[in-house]
Amino acid sequence: MSNSDALLVDIATMVESERSNQMPLTVVVPGAVITGRLAPESLWHERVAEVLAASDHLKPFAALFRTPATADGGDAAPPDVRPTHLHLHLARILQGSYGLPHTGGMYRIAIEDISSWTVGDLSYSDQ
Repeated sequence: MSNSDALLVDIATMVESERSNQMPLTVVVPGAVITGRLAPESLWHERVAEVLAASDHLKPFAALFRTPATADGGDAAPPDVRPTHLHLHLARILQGSYGLPHTGGMYRIAIEDISSWTVGDLSYSDQ
């Protein structure tokens, strides 16, 4: 979307402010439908850093995902900063009747690239 959907930005802002990862969302971006749960950016960064740190080969990249604390000691973005990206965890790319990866992944999606969206984590069938 060249003009970001204000409601979607408001949802992302609310998720950021409450550090909640319970909001299910499905988005359409060029070439993919992605479904998962919205996470605050700081929580998403923490989880990606944990996964990378657990890998012998990828451990050096973990430091890139550790977010610095803000001036007040917290790790949340200032309230006047509007999100530009969605951070999904337990997310899958829906491809026909399959969800990839099967266990869910961590996706960062630019809000401006989303052409449509719906509240809810779409399921898929392996049958």
